[in-house]
Amino acid sequence: MQIALWIASGFLAFAMVGAGGVKLVTPRTRLNERMRWARTWSDGSVKLLGFAEVLGGIGVVVPHLTGIAPVLTPIAAVCLVVLMLGAVKTHVDLRESVAAPAFLAVLGVFVAVGRFGTV
Repeated sequence: MQIALWIASGFLAFAMVGAGGVKLVTPRTRLNERMRWARTWSDGSVKLLGFAEVLGGIGVVVPHLTGIAPVLTPIAAVCLVVLMLGAVKTHVDLRESVAAPAFLAVLGVFVAVGRFGTV
């Protein structure tokens, strides 16, 4: 079970840090080309979302890995689930595929449940 949790945590972290990093470093006007939802968001809101995704991605790995405040790992996973459920709603509203955010939300639930059981 621990191996599955580490794989899920690593994939979730990789996806969230990557997606959040893109939002942090790419101007919103360029994000508009690939992400329709960004057209209705302010620059600051897009950057804040990216920052939250990066922190959540780091949070699902680093605390448990280092043993420093490992309870933060499942808390970060729960926060990412909330973010991904918001993404699912946004994609439904725009009539876009919800596969990616739904999958990441499921991974987040798996990590949260698994890590709360080991804290």
